[in-house]
Amino acid sequence: MQPIPANQLLAGLTLAEPIPIHAVVTDSRRVEPGCVFICFPGERVDGHTFAAGAYRDGAAYVVANHPVEGVPAERTVVVPDSALAMVRMASNYRMLFTPRMIGVTGSVGKTTTKEFCYAVLSAFGNTLKTEGNQNNDIGVPNTLFRLEDTTEYAVVEMGMDHAGEIERLTRCARPSAAIITMIGVSHLENLGTRENILKAKMEICAGLPDGAPLVLNADNDLLPTARVPERLHAVWFGVESETADVRATDVQTGAQGTTFTLVDKEHGHFAVSIPTAGLHTVYDALAAYAAATRLGLDPAACAAALARYQTTGMRQNIVEQGGVTVIEDCYNASPDSMKAALSVLEQLPNPRKIALLGDMLELGDASEEGHRQCGQWAAESGVDLLIAYGPRSAAMAQAAKDLGVTTVHCQTAQEVLQCLRQSVRPGDALLAKASHAMALEELLQQFYAALPQA
Repeated sequence: MQPIPANQLLAGLTLAEPIPIHAVVTDSRRVEPGCVFICFPGERVDGHTFAAGAYRDGAAYVVANHPVEGVPAERTVVVPDSALAMVRMASNYRMLFTPRMIGVTGSVGKTTTKEFCYAVLSAFGNTLKTEGNQNNDIGVPNTLFRLEDTTEYAVVEMGMDHAGEIERLTRCARPSAAIITMIGVSHLENLGTRENILKAKMEICAGLPDGAPLVLNADNDLLPTARVPERLHAVWFGVESETADVRATDVQTGAQGTTFTLVDKEHGHFAVSIPTAGLHTVYDALAAYAAATRLGLDPAACAAALARYQTTGMRQNIVEQGGVTVIEDCYNASPDSMKAALSVLEQLPNPRKIALLGDMLELGDASEEGHRQCGQWAAESGVDLLIAYGPRSAAMAQAAKDLGVTTVHCQTAQEVLQCLRQSVRPGDALLAKASHAMALEELLQQFYAALPQA
């Protein structure tokens, strides 16, 4: 973070002195002289408990929900909501810089699309990106606080659980272009219908300047029904849609990667190779290309830069462990992403394919049907063994079993681990996917430890 006067950073929250602020922190262990410490109340840990210590350690201001003993009133910024105050500070800080920035949202594919955007933008200059899953009221400000004068490009991922959150984040980040990857069923529990999810994702338009590119998936069933503000420039990408501005044809995918011909109505044809498997990652690459080129970057260089993509964490990461090909996809799950992951498993050359699929959360009333669909897709993709994990996955297990798939339904992590150890053999392909709360990454590490090491 570059130094910013406190009165400028805290504008709209309090009347502060023009002393330089060097950092904004929410963890008392990261307090340093000249920082702003934000207290977040919590069920287990309350940041207000550490406020006095943060002030003693040099915090110039403490943002709190109430006065705190040990922190002078003139150094306390009392706010009703710490997260909203953090967003306001990030918005004030963002005004210091002018990078070309892409904002990314959508039900599925946000992080992969963000990483493709980073691969492209970083080929042209110093680029900032959202790290990990920092895509909420705390994560987006943390990303923006890393902006510097040397930052030429940025890509910011924006997530949400409720209506209004994307609008708040996009008004804070003020991207130069935006991408909506697709509208699925994630967050139905809070938003009720997919139409409401569409409205919530379209809030990203609120932070875009006039004439900005809004990149949309032409193959999604709901996005083409969206009302795009006339002041924005809609750019459509797809594989099936022949009217899309940016398309992929001749897609060839396998375990080691995917090749396709990128067809751009404005700029012509480009041969593209990406180090990812699965048609869904082609969509993510197309979105990144479309956004970057409509910001004025060279099309041929953008298409070539897609090959620079690098996977992050356990997201569609294909590894070899003890002779077993494993698709590690443990970060999150929805019916749409489950279907995509199963398509990758289907395309692998391994003679025997096993799917470890766990509960998908936040589906609300669509949960049972969503899990049932995944069981059907597992059968259609030729899975030899389905290991369904968790109470919600009972419907998945039953649907697959009804279609003739050998199925085991496990309720505990120990049952899953025992099933993996008994069933998976060298030469097999294993897909592991579930919502992050199911902790499949920990299960995989225990499973790997029992495999023969090369």
